[in-house]
Amino acid sequence: MHRRDFMGLVAAGGGVVFSSALAGCAMSTPGSTTTAGGKQENFYFVQLSDTHWGYQGPANPDANFTLKKAVKAVNGLPNPPDFIVFTGDLTHTTDDPAERRRRMREFKAIVADLQVKNIKFLPGEHDASLDRGAAFMEQFGDTHFTFDHQGIHFIALDNVSDPGARLGDEQLAWLAADLQKQNIDQPIVVLTHRPLFDLAPKWDWATRDGQQAIALLSSHRHVTVFYGHIHQEHHRMTGHIAHHSAKSLIFALPAPGSQEKRTPLPWDPAQPNKGLGYREALTNVAKHDFQLTEHPVEKS
Repeated sequence: MHRRDFMGLVAAGGGVVFSSALAGCAMSTPGSTTTAGGKQENFYFVQLSDTHWGYQGPANPDANFTLKKAVKAVNGLPNPPDFIVFTGDLTHTTDDPAERRRRMREFKAIVADLQVKNIKFLPGEHDASLDRGAAFMEQFGDTHFTFDHQGIHFIALDNVSDPGARLGDEQLAWLAADLQKQNIDQPIVVLTHRPLFDLAPKWDWATRDGQQAIALLSSHRHVTVFYGHIHQEHHRMTGHIAHHSAKSLIFALPAPGSQEKRTPLPWDPAQPNKGLGYREALTNVAKHDFQLTEHPVEKS
């Protein structure tokens, strides 16, 4: 996606809300897409989160259609993203293992209509905490993994399969070993569900050993974290690491700690998609940063 195209999307209704520095994204990174003159092209990906397929309740009476609208909206983007990532809570929790798997199959059938087929799936606690990720792994594969794209090293972390909201010693050791293979200037993007920092622990908006992960990541100069779970856009810095949460595709939740309980915000029939949306993350190679654009589920 060229910068001129990206700015056209902004003019069409998106809004750049944050720039997250990714200095060190070298023009000559192996495996990157380059122009004939040797200059690396920009790329972007789309983040969707917290679809909660299977939810039925007053917070979203339109729940059977919201995900389908989002798929249609992403397919309608003027330029397709390089890949799409779902940052957890693909399905709504259920105690019935058979129902959990049925919901996952239905979710997969809906998102199969996405025209971009390079899709990364992360679990949320609704998907994984009751069976430590067993059903998720049957349907989607590993709960934590890495991949590289256009000179960026992506790390997907699982802070939900442990019902205690921990990464765990084994995964932290895996993360440390992976980071040791990366140059200190290697741009790194972390994908996860819960926030790694203590945003609102009493609401379960934290990872109990997340500070250990942040300490490991802090040894690298250019790290950005994208997560879900809190059903709203939120930006926070921990040292030099930028953390960006995404909106939900089911219902919005209140600002962190703004009330006693994290009950969903009331549904407004006049604005049924209020507070819902998805995100584009453009890597601007020339400026070495991310520019984030928030989109509604569907155009008004």
